[in-house]
Amino acid sequence: MEEENLAAVMGLIIHSGNAKSDAMEAIQAAKNGEFESADEKIKAAEESLVEAHHSQTGLLTKEAQGEQLELTLLTIHSQDHLMTSIAFTDLAKELIDVYRKISA
Repeated sequence: MEEENLAAVMGLIIHSGNAKSDAMEAIQAAKNGEFESADEKIKAAEESLVEAHHSQTGLLTKEAQGEQLELTLLTIHSQDHLMTSIAFTDLAKELIDVYRKISA
């Protein structure tokens, strides 16, 4: 895999992982009634997802321009990481709302 593509794939994995970690910390904060902290962690998760999307968009753009990306297990893993992190962050937002309602 080309070094530039490898950097993009690793960016997907790193930023997606950061998003999932922040989302998990947001849930824990909400569970403890720390809603301001939960909101900050969700914002950080969303920012990491944006960075991951930038990496993904770079790869998609190259492919759309005719450059073939070598499809490896690492590439598939990066996409899986992103989709899981998106779903996890969405679920975290819902759980935080539930904790808010319980707390009120």
